[in-house]
Amino acid sequence: MSRFCRSCGSDELSFILSLGRTPLANALLAVDPPAEPEKRYPLDVAVCRRCALVQILETVPPEDLFTNYLYFSSFSDSLLEHARQLATRLIAERRLGADSLVVEIASNDGYLLRNYLAAGVPILGIEPAANIAAVARAEHGIPTLCEFFGEQLANRLAAEGQRADIVHAHNVLAHVADLNGFVEGLRLLLKPSGVAVIEVPYVKEMLDRCEFDTIYHEHLCYFSLTALDLLFQRHGLLIQDVEQLAIHGGTLRLFAGPTATASQRSTAVTNLLAEEQAWGVSDPVYYESFGRRVEALKTALVDLLVGLRRQGARVAAYGASAKGSTLLNYCGIGRDLLEFAVDRSTYKQGMYMPGVHLPIYAPERVLEEQPDYLLLLSWNFAEEILEQQAEYRRRGGKFIIPVPEPKIV
Repeated sequence: MSRFCRSCGSDELSFILSLGRTPLANALLAVDPPAEPEKRYPLDVAVCRRCALVQILETVPPEDLFTNYLYFSSFSDSLLEHARQLATRLIAERRLGADSLVVEIASNDGYLLRNYLAAGVPILGIEPAANIAAVARAEHGIPTLCEFFGEQLANRLAAEGQRADIVHAHNVLAHVADLNGFVEGLRLLLKPSGVAVIEVPYVKEMLDRCEFDTIYHEHLCYFSLTALDLLFQRHGLLIQDVEQLAIHGGTLRLFAGPTATASQRSTAVTNLLAEEQAWGVSDPVYYESFGRRVEALKTALVDLLVGLRRQGARVAAYGASAKGSTLLNYCGIGRDLLEFAVDRSTYKQGMYMPGVHLPIYAPERVLEEQPDYLLLLSWNFAEEILEQQAEYRRRGGKFIIPVPEPKIV
């Protein structure tokens, strides 16, 4: 367990919250009970008083987390549309064509890069999960390196003449143990006129909306713009612009380029940095109430589910997500309160959720069983899922959305 900041190396860490010892959130089980006891790791969170980075203290080897991975981006219609709109916009704004190169780090099954491919823009995916990289290549025609990204790989690609006009890194920076090596790799991989487009969950949204279930061992860091700005400047990259997005419960989209050639910062960057200083982004006092609100949410949700079960209601879960694993394991919600889980991903169906061992079925199970309530574990796609389950709701089924506080819809 580290006592030093993952970004600046300081020992000025202040404890925020412990979610106990939990299994790896995406370590789904093929059989129940498992052949061997599940590994559990501490899930403790702290903030660096020097650079404002919020981070967990335990580092699980990335090979244990990502070599065989079961999250496929293409199963979310919302995410596919999000990717399509961004790629279309950047092709036009950056005037990308056959002489350009777009690289995505943690490219998953090619859900984003396929938009560039269709427009005739050369692409390269970098995806460490061998099973997902194979799908990207075989099913979508995405050239994909099955490697972890860092300074060494960036140097190799640059030496081969593969420097990028755009480097995408969406929802991956939080997964990186060596932040400095990763960001240095971005600098090396970009052309002097290139731009890195990075999306990360925004820590203030996590705190304000009590999104504690986004904390799990894959997510080593939870970013403010302040923490990112200090990290990027350390490696000769300037954050030129920032956008705040609703996706994934609150996301920052950054545009960063080499400091020597980057244009001036946008007012959006300077304004958000000022806002963060105003609410105390590096002050531990700001974070103290988060732990208390998480405990209150746990109590309220468990009480709600216990009450429904006592009334004879049948309850299941929708979304065998990583955040769902954190929520269920921290709250101690298992098969005594929930009958089963469903998920659109065919790669998860037939498996069991870690720790709590809920069986995972296809969404069709919902109408077959018609439980009275569905606990929505993938609440970040609530609008999409509620629309998909219109018939379940028409028949009288209700959803329980757990954050920022439990409510029935």
